[in-house]
Amino acid sequence: MLQDALGRRFYYLRLSITDVCNFRCEYCLPDGYQGRPEDAFLSLPEIQQTLTAFAALGTEKVRLTGGEPSLRRDLPQIIEMAASTPGIRQVALTTNGYKLPKNVDRWQQAGLTQLNVSIDSLDRQQFHDITGHDRLDEVLAGVERAVALGINTKVNALLMRGLDDQLPSFLDWLKHTPVTLRFIEVMQTGDQQVFFRQHHRSGQGLKDELLDHGWQPVLRARDAGPAEEFWHPDYAGRIGLIMPYSPDFCDSCNRLRVSSTGRLHLCLFTEQGLDLRPWMQADVDPQQLQQRLVALVQHKAPSHLLHQGDSGATSNLSIIGG
Repeated sequence: MLQDALGRRFYYLRLSITDVCNFRCEYCLPDGYQGRPEDAFLSLPEIQQTLTAFAALGTEKVRLTGGEPSLRRDLPQIIEMAASTPGIRQVALTTNGYKLPKNVDRWQQAGLTQLNVSIDSLDRQQFHDITGHDRLDEVLAGVERAVALGINTKVNALLMRGLDDQLPSFLDWLKHTPVTLRFIEVMQTGDQQVFFRQHHRSGQGLKDELLDHGWQPVLRARDAGPAEEFWHPDYAGRIGLIMPYSPDFCDSCNRLRVSSTGRLHLCLFTEQGLDLRPWMQADVDPQQLQQRLVALVQHKAPSHLLHQGDSGATSNLSIIGG
């Protein structure tokens, strides 16, 4: 079992397979993607070696992230590879939804069990302003298809000043749509410090409002993500809150991250990443990668330092998938 010096156990791996993204979200890549060539990203054998090692150390859930993971043509193969790895019970994908309607059936057949889709607004013009794409209708159609296929579907939306009028439309949508809508506080990154200061809004006020209106907490599973989730008897969907600036946010951390270039990130907002790639090669004994992981995880810090204005080496969220 992967366990750090504080006794936190890690059942959940977030594996980035590319840092390329085709959206230009104002809070992440407002000028579009400007990065490394495609051949720098993990190969299929390297991904398999990584999945095998983490699963042998107790990982039960793998989330494939980017950038935008659907930009890799071999994504169905990667999903199938994760789903067929002994010990992995859940295979999740985070996507901007651009390719969702045409591909979600294929992904589900490959073994996808959970889907997270980024939708920051249900207003078509506002969606376009945020992402640089007029694709809201297609993304919503993809979400509807995913739900019909029985995929556990969540929608991610940034909680930020300037979008305060969005809650009523999202609540109307959740009345009849069985997804979990997760509001995520804007997080400071190296490239977006001004945006953070202008738009950050604490989720505590929304949490209090939900509790005052009859929403009730959901018990958190051990391989669940960081969201506090709430349900209401009058709604088909749920609401989640991700509040990284709350004082106890890191206490229940259960996840590790591997970048698309093979670096282990013990926290989203700390070091440059710890190189694993030499141990990912097919001619290396898989136990060597396991031993390196066990040793490195002992250096995981008790908490990030976001509350001190320190976002570590994270320049933008596309480089590791949030």
